[in-house]
Amino acid sequence: MDFESTQAHPDFSLEYLWGSARGQMLGVMSYEDAAGKRGWAKAFSGQYNGHWEIPGWVPPVLDPESFWDISAPVDAQIKAVSRVLRNEGSEEDCVLTKKLVGWPLTTERKTELAAYRKRLSQELMHDIQDLYVLRNFRGEESLLRDVFLAKGIPTGAGDCCAPKLLQYAAKHKLRPLGLCEFYWGRENRSGSRQHGHFYAACKEKCQPLLGFMLCGLGDD
Repeated sequence: MDFESTQAHPDFSLEYLWGSARGQMLGVMSYEDAAGKRGWAKAFSGQYNGHWEIPGWVPPVLDPESFWDISAPVDAQIKAVSRVLRNEGSEEDCVLTKKLVGWPLTTERKTELAAYRKRLSQELMHDIQDLYVLRNFRGEESLLRDVFLAKGIPTGAGDCCAPKLLQYAAKHKLRPLGLCEFYWGRENRSGSRQHGHFYAACKEKCQPLLGFMLCGLGDD
């Protein structure tokens, strides 16, 4: 994936896409800048092997540093609670559990702990979703929740290739000329994605976003 770099990083090997993680969607966009010069940009969906950014690829819609600042401490707590519920908790995990719901861990306290974990996950998801500030070609900005309105926000919304590429174009005043997305690697578990096949932007996650992000593209 980092073929443009002088030294390859082991995390960016394409072998990752053929292992247990399976394949991934990749996208390419051709564009024209303000001077009329043509170029192209590329994106990968979500994270690649735990990385938000790879040299030569467009960045994610959210700010990676803010993502890690928000998610790391909460994710650590969620994992600690999960270990205790599986009876695999360390001494430190058990001390945390005692502070949260008390000890010993009775059936009732397990139920309280599971509810606490669920609440933590939901709050973290909301905080992460607020990091996605979408921009369109009129220079307008919108949060994910404002684009989806009353509908629930699907997991992974804003992480697909098309939103990443259009966000990059809008921020850098580039005019997209064409965009395609294709799947690379081992077939996904549902069988809906096959290696080397091209796919349209997904209706559930991308259609609402693209409706906003493409605004202004056809304006004179």
